[in-house]
Amino acid sequence: MSDNLLEVHNLKKFFPIKRGLLSKTVGYVKAVNDLSFTIKPGETLGLVGESGCGKTTAGRSILRLIEPTSGSVKFEGKEVTTMNSTQMRHLRREMQIIFQDPYSSLNPRITVGGMLSEIIKFHKLRATDAEVRDRVEELLEIVGLRAESARRYPHEFSGGQRQRIGIARALSVEPKFIVSDEPVSALDVSIQSQVINLLKDLQVQFGLTYLFIAHDLSVVEHISHRVAVMYLGEIVEISPAKELYSNPKHPYTQALLSAVPHPDPRKKSERIILTGDVPSPANLPTGCHFHPRCPKAFADCSRVHPVLGKDNTGHSTRCLLWPESLPAGEKITVTETETA
Repeated sequence: MSDNLLEVHNLKKFFPIKRGLLSKTVGYVKAVNDLSFTIKPGETLGLVGESGCGKTTAGRSILRLIEPTSGSVKFEGKEVTTMNSTQMRHLRREMQIIFQDPYSSLNPRITVGGMLSEIIKFHKLRATDAEVRDRVEELLEIVGLRAESARRYPHEFSGGQRQRIGIARALSVEPKFIVSDEPVSALDVSIQSQVINLLKDLQVQFGLTYLFIAHDLSVVEHISHRVAVMYLGEIVEISPAKELYSNPKHPYTQALLSAVPHPDPRKKSERIILTGDVPSPANLPTGCHFHPRCPKAFADCSRVHPVLGKDNTGHSTRCLLWPESLPAGEKITVTETETA
């Protein structure tokens, strides 16, 4: 039996591009392309990258809210991708999601209490109406809302309060694993820290495991045990959070970190400006996918696609500047001029 709660291996999600009167498939958008990682019980893995890199698609593919094209997802050693609808219905209790937009993710026609009650009754988590009502009030108080909020509709709450309701909804089935899909990106900066602290407290209180998706490295720094950086559907770097922030290896991670403002103006770091636009996932560059924008690219980067190599500290990087990332049988030549 594995020590990991979640194991993702070679996960892919391709969306077909159809054209013509017969809707012929002429290509694929490779939103998630050969993704692999593990998460231990009680751990938070931060998944970071630019908009459009495949973070949300990866999270929803893991939960099978959208069907993956190929790959393996194991939850507590059980293969998720081959489960039938009945098996998935039982698994929904163990794996939940907090959506990005607290405004569109709640049904405006149902009260908060009715929304939570429906979930509890569907999964038969309480026997009587009184027990269901008590559980709804308990959930609201757990996330920092008053019990009487159960009688109100979503439009009567602020964005931060709505996201707390979304968190209560995820907690209502007593899950073990939660995908937090950019849960604070739509909130005011003053509210973001409150929600992150709430998620951290809930993790300790209920032993939760998170996949925390974000596009801002400064957001995941305070909640993640490990951080994975995505670019064009694949992980380019993954390591313990402190190691990644103190010693980023991949040029893309270095560029992202250079854009994070520092509270002390005396500690200014050199800003790394990436040239060009993100390539289309329907037409990926040859070799290293990052090489058209990489300030450290050299000739072989356009030819050789690096693997996600791990060093002896557990720091994994997908970059030909590191020997661990060189595919077996490949040879490259790097000159000082090319990496300057």
